[in-house]
This record gives sequence, C-alpha cells and structure tokens, in this order.
Amino acid sequence: MIDNVRKKPAIQLERPSWLRKKLILDENIDWVNHNLNKLSLHTVCQEAMCPNQAECFKNGTATFLIMGRICTRNCAFCAIEHGKPDMIDSIDPFEPANVAKAVLLMKLKYAVITSVTRDDLLDGGANHYAQTTHEIRQMNPGAKVELLIPDFKGSCSSLDVVMQSIPDVLNHNLETVPSLYSSVRPQADYGRSLNIIRNVKDISPDAVTKSGIMLGLGESAEEVLMLFDDLREARCDILTIGQYLQPSPYHYPVKEYIRPDVFKFYENEAKKRGFKGVACAPFVRSSYRAYELFEKLV
Repeated sequence: MIDNVRKKPAIQLERPSWLRKKLILDENIDWVNHNLNKLSLHTVCQEAMCPNQAECFKNGTATFLIMGRICTRNCAFCAIEHGKPDMIDSIDPFEPANVAKAVLLMKLKYAVITSVTRDDLLDGGANHYAQTTHEIRQMNPGAKVELLIPDFKGSCSSLDVVMQSIPDVLNHNLETVPSLYSSVRPQADYGRSLNIIRNVKDISPDAVTKSGIMLGLGESAEEVLMLFDDLREARCDILTIGQYLQPSPYHYPVKEYIRPDVFKFYENEAKKRGFKGVACAPFVRSSYRAYELFEKLV
C-alpha cells in the first residue's frame, strides 16, 4: 500500500481554519541553519517538514537528526527520505561531538536527539546515541537530554546500551493505533514499540518515558483510548498527541481533521489515566515544548 500511496496523489481534504499557522520569519532561523550546516548536522524539524520549525528556531531550539538523512524504513506518513544508506550516510564518528558543539552554540538547556531508522546497523545505532549523550554531557554539564529512539528491531541489548547513557527522557513513538500499522507503519510492530516503553522501566525504574501519536489517520476514539491504556500499563510518563498533516499528495492521506474540542477531550482522558505530562493539540509534535513538559515532572 505504501508504494501505491507514494505513486498516486491522494485526495486532500481542505484544511480547516484552526490548522492555518502564521509563518514566522526571524534572523534566528538563519543563524540556526548556519550553525547546523557548519557542523554538518541535520534536524528533524527540516527533514520531516515540521510545522513548528519556525517557532522553535526562533526560540533557538532544534531536534537533532543523527545517523544520516536516509531511513531504511518507508512509513507512509513520513517526509524523511527512505532507501538504502550509502557511503554518504555512513555513521559519522565526529557527529556526537558536533551535536554537543551545536548544543553549546545554541545555549540549549534541553537537547532532543532522534534519528532515522538504521536497520542496516547491527545495533541499530544504539552506541551512536549513547556516544552523543556522553558528548553533550561532557561539553554541556547542565543540559538535559531527551532521546527519541527507533525500535532497534526489538533488541533489548541495544536498548540497554542507550539506557546506560542515562538520558533524562527516553522517547519512543507509537505513532498510531494497532489497526493502522499495516498501512501506515508496515515495517514496524505495535507490540514491539510498546515493549520499548515497558522495557525501559524494567532496565531503569526511575527513568522518564515518553511516547507520541498522530490523529486523523482513520483511528476510532475507542482505539485511541485503548492505546492510552496500553501506554499506561507500560508505565509511560509523558504523552504527546497531534494532528497528522500530509507532507505531500503522495503520502498517506489525512482521513479527518480533529476538532480542538476533541483534542481537549483526549487531553482530559489522558490525564485521567495518570500520565504525568500531556501535550495535546493540533500542532503538537513529539518534541514540541519538550523542556516545558519535562520541567513539570521535576
């Protein structure tokens, strides 16, 4: 189904008024881009066409994308380029130190590190995540680090390597409800992703865990609430919920634009279930205002 979606433009729904975001132009955007380019770094803000990138760059923040720009998976919702990484996208041994330098240059109190999925690597890139965390801590002793990781194909040893670096928050997104995985995330597995969150707590009971989902892909309210229950059973602490926005006509189509009052309903339901931090609104993304959510927990 992925190939069909990518080759044939999908019918697009008209975007409602609450999903029209004012463009922010600011010299900080150019400054951030200049420093990222100088250090040969990428951000998921740019690669995934995040609607909040202007706001975040204006505030001098960014979510770093490590291990190249080519993802080995082909999720139907994602704007990041997919394929087989070549020598251009081999692991850069200087990248962890360069990320740390960028955190220092941008004077970040809170750094979010994510990556493309690298199923071609034996450890999925776990050691690279750990080294990046180490370098940030060495160069920025007061900075907090959130790692938004792939599923490492369910490898507990890779997860253990990441957790040994003691991230302040360990994030792994479920993205959507189980019934939609075959069409939206065909190379992923709902149970495997859920186990990432569960296993983090088994390795480090005091760790802060986080996950995020998108709405508007065709899920039912009952499925969303069951997902909340699954995450709480897995001892997930923080939940982010946002509207899926189709990156191009060739990606998975938006099935529904969720009204703000429905987002408020889901926010209340999530809080009732005991999540310690909840961000739930149309433009919320996994790392949006991540520091504010973390601060509420400490």
